[in-house]
Amino acid sequence: MKRTLSAVAAVLMTSTAFTALSFTAPAFAETVTIDLWSRADRSGPLRAGNIVSAAEQLNRVFAAAGSDTRVGINLIETNAAGFDADALDLLKAHSVGETPDIAIAAHEWIGSFVEAGFAANLEEHITANAAMYADMIPELWTSVMYKGERYGIPQDSEIRMFFVNNDILRAAGYDQAYIDALPGKVETGEFTMFDWCDLAADTVTKGAAKIGWVHRPNVGPDFQMAMASFGIDIYNDDEAKLQITKQGLTDYYGWLKYCVDNGSLPADMTTYSWDSTHAAFRGGDAMGKFHGIWNVGAQMDSFGLSNEKEYFDKLTWIHAPAGKKGGAPKNLSHPVVYVVGDTENKDLAALLVAMASQHVPNTAHAVGTNHTPIMYGQTAMPEFIEKGWALIAGTPMLKYAEFMPNHAKIGQYNAITYTGIQAVETGEMSPQEAAEMVIEELEIELGDDVIILD
Repeated sequence: MKRTLSAVAAVLMTSTAFTALSFTAPAFAETVTIDLWSRADRSGPLRAGNIVSAAEQLNRVFAAAGSDTRVGINLIETNAAGFDADALDLLKAHSVGETPDIAIAAHEWIGSFVEAGFAANLEEHITANAAMYADMIPELWTSVMYKGERYGIPQDSEIRMFFVNNDILRAAGYDQAYIDALPGKVETGEFTMFDWCDLAADTVTKGAAKIGWVHRPNVGPDFQMAMASFGIDIYNDDEAKLQITKQGLTDYYGWLKYCVDNGSLPADMTTYSWDSTHAAFRGGDAMGKFHGIWNVGAQMDSFGLSNEKEYFDKLTWIHAPAGKKGGAPKNLSHPVVYVVGDTENKDLAALLVAMASQHVPNTAHAVGTNHTPIMYGQTAMPEFIEKGWALIAGTPMLKYAEFMPNHAKIGQYNAITYTGIQAVETGEMSPQEAAEMVIEELEIELGDDVIILD
């Protein structure tokens, strides 16, 4: 956005493109209506609510300036079952000319939004309002990039990592010095993915754990951080296409086979339900699990923990370790984002998004929904310090975060690579056979949307 707030106000006061009042404003006011698209999201009401509050704040500015111009929010609330279904509904609405000014979406749909002509390029807006975004955690910008430019603003963030039960390690004979050193060894590449499986297997052998470790039992993005540990970069930024390497995929599946063979990972893991997966770790049977930071509350309840000190005495967090010694660890974040429609109101819409993204409103959302912040300074705010100690602890981990590619077919990609996981863990295929099968299916299903690197 090139205009300052006063310039926007001047444009609004002289504009004749006003619509009927749709949000609280004086009866005499001329109103610019901003269409806001959002799923009905009881678990995150401030995703849309913070935009509404930003409009109220801007209206107070207009009133103080003596202007009778007002901003109204027309909330288009959908009943889509999830963000993927919602994104498809949004694209349908755009295709028939019902393009909203702001949409709340999962970041991986940005590429599709750009190609469909829906998403506005926000590079000029971000540059012109640099002070409003100066504290943004830099890694999060990756989640809204498409072909090297930003088409969204991160609305929240998260961390998916490996959880470790310290009590099981202690029962297996590992002292506190070993436990305390583990995160650092992961970050330096000294502790690898194979070491993870060896450690888990040792706790089972010694009777300290019934299960070494568990992962999600169905298709999902969590596996991407494990794939990245083996050097699999699943997206080509320059060509905006998905990609895969046969060698990397073989190494990744080889690691899973290693974990099953040494007894650390159940061979029938992909037949588990979510309830049994959660119960394995929260019930104290499994040494480790990889999933997301939002599990902290349920873990506190299951283990009978009451504060931060008790929690980190019981559990340790680590990134997905490197696939080999000296490599870099990985984790995963999956931000929800604000996307501004390429409409006549895009400058004003972008301003509202910027206002909704500031420390105070975003903190209210983050703390209330167990999301890590989008701005570093949020971790110093009283509400975060009082209620968000786990989120503060997780924020530095964003340094190693991976993001799902902004590509419409990432869901198909994940589903196909998951068939290889099932085949290897159940012993139906060798890692090499599974890699060949998956690559063949990717070529058939995704065609020109995927690049085979070797």
